[in-house]
Amino acid sequence: MKINESGYVDNLKTMLREAGAKLTPQRLTILDVIIQQEGKHLTIEEIYNKVKEVKAETGVATVYRTILLFEELGIVKKLDLNDGIYRYELNHEEELHGHHHLVCSACGKVEEVRDDLLDSVEQIIEKDYRFRIKDHSLKFYGLCSDCYLNESEETNERKSK
Repeated sequence: MKINESGYVDNLKTMLREAGAKLTPQRLTILDVIIQQEGKHLTIEEIYNKVKEVKAETGVATVYRTILLFEELGIVKKLDLNDGIYRYELNHEEELHGHHHLVCSACGKVEEVRDDLLDSVEQIIEKDYRFRIKDHSLKFYGLCSDCYLNESEETNERKSK
């Protein structure tokens, strides 16, 4: 389902209502920011800064509590890149597993890998170990294309001196 389909947003709002959560203007703004920033992996602070552009009176505590609620309801997923900072991304109900991430060690850029690269590995594990896999997480750390090119150019410059 595509993010900009109104049915998807309506489903998220229904999830909030069914959980007994009020659809406050702040919560709706936070939800809108997360949807508009789809594909980005935002920290609480980044979400807060985007929300403040629209609703200046919203406090960081409101954003924090709302993101925790959204996580509890499965609207967002928390992403831990082992750098002490949690990031959040919209949870897609059609994904059987979380997607994989490429994390640049130089600039911190995070890219999503949409293909599920572990299907065959999962089948082997489930068969050989009789272990039912519910989800998995895979992160690759290295250099994004920009940083890789910059590093290559710097190396070539040093060699030519």
